[in-house]
Amino acid sequence: MSAVVVPESSFPAIAVAPTTEVVGVPLQAAGRRLCKFCHSTLSHTLVDLGMQPLSNALRRPEQADAMEPFYPLRALVCEKCLLVQAPDFEAAENIFSAEYPYFSSVTESWVEHARRFADASTARFGLGADSLVVEIASNDGYLLKWYKAKGIPVLGVEPTAGTAAAAEAIGIPVERRFFGRETAIALRECGFMADLMPANNVVAHVPDIVDFVSGFRELLKPGGVASFEFHHLLNLIGQNQFDTIYHEHYYYHSLGTFRRILERCGLVVFDVEELPTHGGSLRVYAQRADTGLQPITAAVQRVLDAERAAGLDRIETYAEFGERVAACKRRILAFLCRAKDEGRRICAIGAPAKGNTLLNYLGVGTDFIEFTIEHNPHKQGMLLPGTGIPVRSPADLVAARPDYVIVLPWNWVDEAMARMSVVREWGGRFVTLIPDVVVR
Repeated sequence: MSAVVVPESSFPAIAVAPTTEVVGVPLQAAGRRLCKFCHSTLSHTLVDLGMQPLSNALRRPEQADAMEPFYPLRALVCEKCLLVQAPDFEAAENIFSAEYPYFSSVTESWVEHARRFADASTARFGLGADSLVVEIASNDGYLLKWYKAKGIPVLGVEPTAGTAAAAEAIGIPVERRFFGRETAIALRECGFMADLMPANNVVAHVPDIVDFVSGFRELLKPGGVASFEFHHLLNLIGQNQFDTIYHEHYYYHSLGTFRRILERCGLVVFDVEELPTHGGSLRVYAQRADTGLQPITAAVQRVLDAERAAGLDRIETYAEFGERVAACKRRILAFLCRAKDEGRRICAIGAPAKGNTLLNYLGVGTDFIEFTIEHNPHKQGMLLPGTGIPVRSPADLVAARPDYVIVLPWNWVDEAMARMSVVREWGGRFVTLIPDVVVR
């Protein structure tokens, strides 16, 4: 097989110092916090969002008066390798528990996004009845069901019991465990080898990124392909999307930093797509560096060049972000205070992790927002973490007829407004707060 030619990176090469790393435990050395990838000392803060609860830890009403754990929420950037990361204060097993409330299929546009990817990847990589698609963090089967409908064998790997059960209920086989090199080897020894390994919105969620990515090298067939979708750091910084920072996101990737992680784990990027999802994401395609067959596209260097033009290869770029976040906070609070002073009623749509980060950073509770609504029945009847804002059904919003409806999952604002278009009938207005206040 021909060798893979890798284009020159816009990020400097990094020497990785040896150290001992335990999954779920912050790297420490003589009281210093170390980068989880290159093990350099972390001394630069991208942004500090204060003390916050776990963003998906919704509470039952009977827990309203019980003590709630809060942890520091801040993103750090490594001066040497420029990987943006958050210290982990809680084990992944406790964050992604049996009661983990996020079900991918609730968002219709996301399911359609998955269908389009299944169609495109099937055609591009010639998938068929003799292939195997192994999705990492397969959630409730929102993606694998499209391959299964085509007669392509599938396997999901998913640690959260509720979503895994939902996938199994529609005929998707699921390996219920966290993914990493050990899991990959165990599956390979059971006879599984993947032609395609999608991993959507999960590479931010794993404490040990090297162990996680190494598993793809172990489980891919020699000519197999891995695809990774993740929120692009370029948009997080450039569009002030600070609410995407929360405790279960351990990393905030650029193509430059993620490409380096892949290379350390024996994989090489051969293509990248820029997507509108989650406020601007990347879909990165990778293959085994030793046996990969796919040619490297010009898109790889184009995105690397865009990151370099935006300054993501310079530590100075990251220094201004914290003040821009603080300024945004002041503008949001000014809008909310003015609305309440005018006697306006305010409710919200959604109970996403990003919304909980934002509300806790603002210090906004039921004194501003009466309640929020959810189409996800697993969240209805609960209380938002930290703020205690009740989560109700869409019918409650219609009955309340608020003046302003804040769309907390601003990345799905069009879908949210279409679903609740009835708000317009009583003169209500939709509002998004990120990257700035917009009344719609």
